[in-house]
Amino acid sequence: MTAATDQRTVLAVRDLKKHFPIKDGALQRVVGQVRAVDGVSFDLLRGETLGLVGESGCGKTTLGRVLAGLEKPTSGGVYFDLSEQQRTELDQALRAGQGEDLAQLEAAHRVDRLDATNWRRFRRNTQMVFQDSFSSLNPRHLVSDIVGRPLRVYKEASGSALTERVVGLLEQVGLGRQHLYRYPHQFSGGQRQRISIARALALDPELVILDEPTSALDVSVQAQILNLLHELQQNRGFTFLFITHDLSVVRHMADRIAVMYLGRIAESGETTGLFDDPIHPYTEALLRANPDLTGDDEGFRGLEGTVPDPARPPQGCRFHTRCEYATPDCGWEIDDVVLQLEDTPALFDKLVGVERRSPFDADLEFVDASAAAALETALHGDEVPSSMKAAIEQVSVGAQTVSIKFREVNEVLLTPRGNDRLAACVLDALPSRD
Repeated sequence: MTAATDQRTVLAVRDLKKHFPIKDGALQRVVGQVRAVDGVSFDLLRGETLGLVGESGCGKTTLGRVLAGLEKPTSGGVYFDLSEQQRTELDQALRAGQGEDLAQLEAAHRVDRLDATNWRRFRRNTQMVFQDSFSSLNPRHLVSDIVGRPLRVYKEASGSALTERVVGLLEQVGLGRQHLYRYPHQFSGGQRQRISIARALALDPELVILDEPTSALDVSVQAQILNLLHELQQNRGFTFLFITHDLSVVRHMADRIAVMYLGRIAESGETTGLFDDPIHPYTEALLRANPDLTGDDEGFRGLEGTVPDPARPPQGCRFHTRCEYATPDCGWEIDDVVLQLEDTPALFDKLVGVERRSPFDADLEFVDASAAAALETALHGDEVPSSMKAAIEQVSVGAQTVSIKFREVNEVLLTPRGNDRLAACVLDALPSRD
């Protein structure tokens, strides 16, 4: 772990979104969007390590691929290599809307709008190490070709000089000259990941995006790779974006942490403070679900519930459907009722359809009046969370319909919580467990 050496911003991410279309039917019409990344903003300063954590499916890898320029964003922007003044000017221009100042900044720094010269500079200075080292290495190429290719493409070296540069890179990651003329399948998983790291570092990039670089390795090899990355950063001042679901790993690697849930950042801040005093219930749940961090069986508790559909994320706070501290202001909606019905097949099988006036106001139609009456009774039962019941403003039962209206709330956004902490939660602090 190392602190940022200056205030130059390697990446400034502003309201970044990446949606994937859902297609259906013979004509493959677009019927929805999977919101893999849905409004992410943060800064990554030169020389620091930012840990990006969250459950599988929260959008971490997609975000990493967009930041690396491998996927184009749906909206928002990724800005590369800004001075502190340029970052301030960018934020001012974005608040003001389209203008000449914003157009100039985007032409020079926005990744998806760079000209050929600036794009080549960006690609040279942004490299990625993928989770699956085997699929990311060409099985038909020798190690000398794999590691040396970036040097050849950018005309850094050729002939014997190229070979010596490759040998030097291999030695930096714990391999050597004897590995030059072997194929990827002849190496162990840890050795292949070292080859991937050597390739990523060949051009001495500003930024290295590490996507779960140790998740497929055993514990002893994980430690070797992490120690290697730490040593390389100390010696050469790299900037790392470390994507992982392993909190015990990121705790020792990252200067700052951003916690993702359903395509958005739920909480971010300095590593020690976030681990010692989490603000968002999701962060606390992740920490309690990691046995390496609790230190005892009593403290360990798995994260309950399933991740909602990213094509229809919950209103308000996206974590409220799984949150033990949920309040009536967290964003309960009609979809939460439908999810409750799925746990009661006798009622769910009698549901004919849902006519929505808004996410918070709808009519649920059933095949008969008894099912409608049973739903009204169930909404006041013990199976429904108390905070959800308190959020219901109106329930009326018709012949075969139940009209339900919830308290309307806005999206819960990231807000400052002091000491460079941000959290997207309606609570000012987590309730004490004492």
